[in-house]
Amino acid sequence: MSLITLGLAGALGYDPAAALFVDGELTLAVEEERLVRRKHARDMLPIESIRYCLRAAKLKPRQVDQVAIAFAPVSLFSAARWHYARRHWYAPDRAIDALFNGNRRFHRYYREIKQMLSDLGLPMEKVKLIPVQHQLAHAASAYYMSGFKEKTAILCVDQKGEYATTFLGYGENGRIHKIKEFYEPDSLSGMYASMCDYLGFDMLDGESKVMGIATYGNPEKYDLSFLADYRGKDFKVNTHMVRAVGLRRYKHRSVGHSFTPELLEKLGPRRAGDVFQDPYVHYAAGIQRLYENIATGLTAHYLSDILKQSGKLAMAGTGAFNVKLNQRLRELPWVNEVYVPPAAGDAGTAIGAGAYVLANKNKLPVAPLRHAYLGPKFTTERCIRSCEQHRDRPRYEILEKPAERAAELLNQGHLLGWFQGRMEFGPRALGNRSILANPLETGSVTDINKRVKFREKWRNFAPSMLPDMAVKILGKDCPADFMTQTFDVAPEWQKLFPSTVYRDGTTRAHIVRKEHNARFYALLRAMEKLTGYGLVVNTSLNRPGEAMICSPEDALNMFFGSDLEYLFMQDLLITKPPEDNTGWERVDSAGG
Repeated sequence: MSLITLGLAGALGYDPAAALFVDGELTLAVEEERLVRRKHARDMLPIESIRYCLRAAKLKPRQVDQVAIAFAPVSLFSAARWHYARRHWYAPDRAIDALFNGNRRFHRYYREIKQMLSDLGLPMEKVKLIPVQHQLAHAASAYYMSGFKEKTAILCVDQKGEYATTFLGYGENGRIHKIKEFYEPDSLSGMYASMCDYLGFDMLDGESKVMGIATYGNPEKYDLSFLADYRGKDFKVNTHMVRAVGLRRYKHRSVGHSFTPELLEKLGPRRAGDVFQDPYVHYAAGIQRLYENIATGLTAHYLSDILKQSGKLAMAGTGAFNVKLNQRLRELPWVNEVYVPPAAGDAGTAIGAGAYVLANKNKLPVAPLRHAYLGPKFTTERCIRSCEQHRDRPRYEILEKPAERAAELLNQGHLLGWFQGRMEFGPRALGNRSILANPLETGSVTDINKRVKFREKWRNFAPSMLPDMAVKILGKDCPADFMTQTFDVAPEWQKLFPSTVYRDGTTRAHIVRKEHNARFYALLRAMEKLTGYGLVVNTSLNRPGEAMICSPEDALNMFFGSDLEYLFMQDLLITKPPEDNTGWERVDSAGG
């Protein structure tokens, strides 16, 4: 009889998710935001995610054996709570609370999860509810899912957990070993997020923008080293400037920010205008450089001996979404390969918590993660019903070869939505919930920002490409299945595909393999026949501020709420009706 394990994420109030393992194999995973249509699903529990996993696996709630949560109690005798209290001396209410009631958040979350599981029908007298420390869950999501057999260095760069923010350790023979942790408020990702806030962007969503802006600035123009005391093996965030709490915070119109008035005195007012103006564009470059320098320095100090043995590095945490840092780490002299899971942030701890329990409690080998297509899928028949019931009366055509037809439209310069198979787990569109464009058509690429995504015109797009195309553009077939790292691009390819290249000559590549996504692979092969290049521009199928599209209804709503002309859903090609059309229309494919 199989062992059924649920892993849950969301203890910190955002990005709840559920992952389901059958014995040691991850079979399903989904983020709550996709199902409830509320980005990050703040202050929500993974109720719909659990329901989806059980329904898709055809399981009854009573068949679940154990539930792993990515949050655990921290002993008063550990260094974590004392460090937190000492560093927050200026906010005595928080310091005292950490010492005398330091597991309050855990106990509240544990009660909420237990009640939720009971309400969903899980027999709590039988089901084992197992806490896993947050950073261990991040580490497990990287190490166990990487498939690395050798001794593997592990780096988790996160905003926060129970108390730990940064984890350095290694995995060997199926066990994770801690070498060093850093605790609140000393958080590299938190420092970066505070500067993201200062630069006028929302934390959790703006960090990638700051990283992109950084490639336009000069990191040498302004010295931001005062933000942290870094001495090779230790670092402390300067809470007189960033990562502040309580009365130290800068407040504007009753909104508290994670930086202080002293930072404004040092750097000037919070950015409100053009981010590319001096000094803000250079501040972005400066914080990116500082972030990279400290992260690579800590990695060199604590993990170089391990890396010299195997060359393998597994990374996770919200900071692992910084693809420029990931490239910098990959270029360290002892590193041969870097693995970053597709959901490196908090949603991914659902996978990590489950994997950690299976490997450490149940002593089961955990199968590596080969692809991220773990979410809901919908048949062509289901898509047809959605079209026929939709208020905007879409026209649809059933195709025998949708990949070839999509390539024809892309070759003509059109944008299209591409909705296929199981939804991706994690924030990257990997070819199943995507907006696609031909990178040779600069106008169509511009239209994504201008007419569909309404993004800043300077923002670059990721390319999805065939493995043999990657060898030409990147110089080798790189392990880039999850769009989590950047790679240098040769100058001649930069000129040919400028919309896919950052200002510094790198690209956030995504390599598509036939065994993982046969239909997207077929589209790229069709593009190769038409254009000579097996490559497309790929961005997520959603509108600004919206979670990635999940269902056919979501896709149709997005389609009619944007200027997209074509939407492919499974075997359907969907277009918008003429304004005077009064009903949905099925178009015979034989007639075009």
